[in-house]
Amino acid sequence: MPHLNDEQLYHLIVQQDKEALEELYSRYERILFSFIHRFTRDNGVSEEVMQDLFMKLWQGKATYQEGKGKFSSWILTIARNAAIDRIRKQKVTEVEFDDRDSEPDPESVEQTIVMQEENSIIQEAVSTLPHEQQQVVRLFYFDGEPQKSIAKRCQIPLGTVKGRLRLALKHLRKTLSSQDGRGDIHE
Repeated sequence: MPHLNDEQLYHLIVQQDKEALEELYSRYERILFSFIHRFTRDNGVSEEVMQDLFMKLWQGKATYQEGKGKFSSWILTIARNAAIDRIRKQKVTEVEFDDRDSEPDPESVEQTIVMQEENSIIQEAVSTLPHEQQQVVRLFYFDGEPQKSIAKRCQIPLGTVKGRLRLALKHLRKTLSSQDGRGDIHE
């Protein structure tokens, strides 16, 4: 399945596309499970809530409306509500949390999701660069290696390292700008 954004996957799920459901599940499985577990404090219950959540998506019982916010925020809200509903159904009268855990911070979870989405987008854009540019970008930006060290390691002049980085960044800006349509990669 080509790289689709969450909203595109959601629309395919509405049309009963199993591959889209599997892809969305794999994208959100860890973060949603952790988020739900903060409410339920039980692995089994958290797994059941996850299953219920994705069944709601599959059966069309949870409807995402693009104009009302980001998909990641919406799915976290659905997960939160599903966890709370499950707790109520089990007639749990009191769930003890530490003060710091009394309310999961949806913003930090959302920031984590956004960072993962952006990292995926950036990694995909870097993979479109010529091999020589990919190499210097990965060494400099991902591994934190100094330009002089890259020049020695790759056995190329320092000016070539700088030139490849400059060309790579120009290409990445153009690629990321065209993917987003607004010139940045943030929503």
